[in-house]
Amino acid sequence: MFDMYYLVLVLPMVILSMWASARVNSSFNKYSKVSTMRNFTGAEAARQILDNNGLHDVKIEAVSGNLTDHYDPKANVIRLSDSVRNSTSVAAVGVAAHEAGHAVQHAEGYAPIKLRNSLVPVANLGSKLSIPLIILGLVLMGAESVFGSTMVYAGILLFSMAVLFQVVTLPVEFDASNRAIKVLGEGGYLYDEEVKSVKKVLSAAAMTYVAAAATSIAQLLRLILIARDRD
Repeated sequence: MFDMYYLVLVLPMVILSMWASARVNSSFNKYSKVSTMRNFTGAEAARQILDNNGLHDVKIEAVSGNLTDHYDPKANVIRLSDSVRNSTSVAAVGVAAHEAGHAVQHAEGYAPIKLRNSLVPVANLGSKLSIPLIILGLVLMGAESVFGSTMVYAGILLFSMAVLFQVVTLPVEFDASNRAIKVLGEGGYLYDEEVKSVKKVLSAAAMTYVAAAATSIAQLLRLILIARDRD
């Protein structure tokens, strides 16, 4: 069947996501070739930011892959990829400072990150079960089963939890980037021109989260419209 809702709602967001992903890779690759004048590595910058905030217990570890850097609140660890951990590039220091910003958010009890962490279990459940429930429900609706509609809307509700997680992620990521930019400039880690370069890298990274949230919202609207048409 021709899916007009996908064509009109979801496909443009998929294209936006592809553009955002290409932009962040291009920006990171460009500024990973620009070394900082003070020669801080990503790991050194993150360590100093953590220590200056009293977070001496937060460890820094290596992680494989490219742009796989993240803060793990359960393990209390910042994991940095090889292209960030030992690099003195502007891009590496910016990414490392961003992840340190997440650790500071967690330590301060920043409300959006607490909400996002609380949504993780239900968001994971929604991601795994929502689409199978919706598909099965649509099949049963076609067979005129009384359970079909209930299953479809239960699946949509679960999917909405995953969408909510994506939306709540936005202020968390924007705040971590703002913290990174501020501390790198005011803390004397980078010169003004280098801070401007970090802004470009982190702004490009932020667009991937915006695109992901927009895609999820479009998909949710599509599922609601399909359910309405079939009900």
